[in-house]
Amino acid sequence: MSTEKLAKAFLLFDQANALDPNKENVADKSIAKELIYSLRMTETLGNFAPNASVALQLAARSQHICRWEIPRDSYAMDRIGYLTWRAELKKFHAAKASEILTEVGYDTETIERVSFLIQKKKLKKDDGTQTLEDVICLVFLQFYYEDFLEKHPEEKVIDILQKTWKKMSKEGHEAALELTYSETGLALIQRALA
Repeated sequence: MSTEKLAKAFLLFDQANALDPNKENVADKSIAKELIYSLRMTETLGNFAPNASVALQLAARSQHICRWEIPRDSYAMDRIGYLTWRAELKKFHAAKASEILTEVGYDTETIERVSFLIQKKKLKKDDGTQTLEDVICLVFLQFYYEDFLEKHPEEKVIDILQKTWKKMSKEGHEAALELTYSETGLALIQRALA
């Protein structure tokens, strides 16, 4: 029954994320941005932590659920605005995921755990939160980093890489160093870690 519930939750998460008006081109197909992000999260979690708990699998799949509903520009375009936006998003994603998990019939304990993970509580202290953060960082590095570095000055890229690295575990670092990067991408990572 639990795999049926997981499949139903994934389906409902995916249906919600498929409504994202922002699109990304993947293998010549236009796909909703948050849908492809959530699929990448699940795939990366499966590779990085194949024995992840159900709660962690649910948190990974719903980590950005309906993110476009709270656009970045609805907050001040400064550091405080950014941090406020991020804090609001965590609560929003946790609430959206909780609604769907309640509908699917998950127990309160699982729903609370998923909410805890999505809000990234006790990073560096809670194994589940740390694994989720590692997966988030690995998805960024594998799928979004090369585009990011083309759009930003080197100093900003190095700063983001250092912040990303700081949030990751030793296992996350090892997995990150096994990914394939462009020559420029790898050079910037080496500079960031020097």
